[in-house]
Amino acid sequence: MPLALYTLTAGAFAIGTTEFVIMGLLLQVAGDLGVSISLAGLLISGYALGVTVGAPLITILTRQWPRKTVLVALMVIFTIGNIACTIAPSYGALMAARIVTALAHGTFFGVGSVVATALVPPERKASAIAIMFTGLTAATLLGVPLGAWIGLAYGWRATFWTVAVIGALATVVLAAFVPSSDSRNNEAVSLREELAGLLRLQVLLGLGMTVLGYAGVFAVVTYIQPILTQITGFSEAAVSPILLIFGAGLAIGNLGGGWLADKRLMPTLIGTLATLAIVLAAMTFAVHEKTLAVAFVGLLGAAAFATVAPLQLRVLEKAGGAGQGLASSLNIAAFNLGNALGAWIGGVVIDHGPGLGSVPFVAALVTLAGLVLALVSHGLDRRIPASTLSHQGI
Repeated sequence: MPLALYTLTAGAFAIGTTEFVIMGLLLQVAGDLGVSISLAGLLISGYALGVTVGAPLITILTRQWPRKTVLVALMVIFTIGNIACTIAPSYGALMAARIVTALAHGTFFGVGSVVATALVPPERKASAIAIMFTGLTAATLLGVPLGAWIGLAYGWRATFWTVAVIGALATVVLAAFVPSSDSRNNEAVSLREELAGLLRLQVLLGLGMTVLGYAGVFAVVTYIQPILTQITGFSEAAVSPILLIFGAGLAIGNLGGGWLADKRLMPTLIGTLATLAIVLAAMTFAVHEKTLAVAFVGLLGAAAFATVAPLQLRVLEKAGGAGQGLASSLNIAAFNLGNALGAWIGGVVIDHGPGLGSVPFVAALVTLAGLVLALVSHGLDRRIPASTLSHQGI
């Protein structure tokens, strides 16, 4: 794999750390700012909604820029947003800073996915996407536990200072190593053509799979700290080491899902979504026993990120050449819309019943809805010849 691909991984690590680190800081943030756990959990929803809005907006505004310029500019915005988080005097200010930070997220991964697939042969596209997203798995494996430890030892603001430094370093790496010669957008493609590619039925189904599949994941992941402490009985200090297990699962699932998707895309996508739903349902019972809870945290990580490369590649393929840039960014927005939806669903289950212990079961039902869309999409592939799909704009 080319070196430029690993510079994208560095940027993904920085962004992934700031997105997920709040999971290990919910209790500290809630206590310091005087809000409930469920309200603190909405800091994840706010970030995710910022990605959802920012992804199409920033992608359209920067569509004629050199891709290297886009990536570096986004990392600058990301770093400034994290600095704003460190000095936020209130919950509202912290939410606003998180949303500013999120504006960089969707377009970075959308543009990065297109660049990554262009750097490798066609038979390695899913693996290239998986390697870029390894930055997210490394963020969860290393950045989130480290951030949770820093927050416990020095306060949650110190965690965001650390993330800002990581963002600055990632900016330097991207500027130094992403080749300008491979960083131009396709200026011949009009915005109208991109939007037409986005509105294909199979692209819309792919976006729906992403939203629903990941809503199930984040209904649980958002509240993993209170689940482990209040249901399973672990101490707050034990959460960081357990998140290492989650991160290891992410790394294994991410690379495995990419490798399998390069061989058979739709069977991999359907299989990983089905596995994810089963793991979430089983967690309802596993979280009541410490050993099983730790094991299923790792399984959840593996099942969740095994879906990432297949979901992203499915949308890229169905969008076609004209719509890839915008569709890629919107699928990242779909991941984060799923994150926001999942955090909200988990909060509703906690506040209005049936309670914290039932969050994994409800999450499994949401992911099953994503699996249904995948089966419908696969059925369309089997019934309609590819030439017909292309002719009909599907």
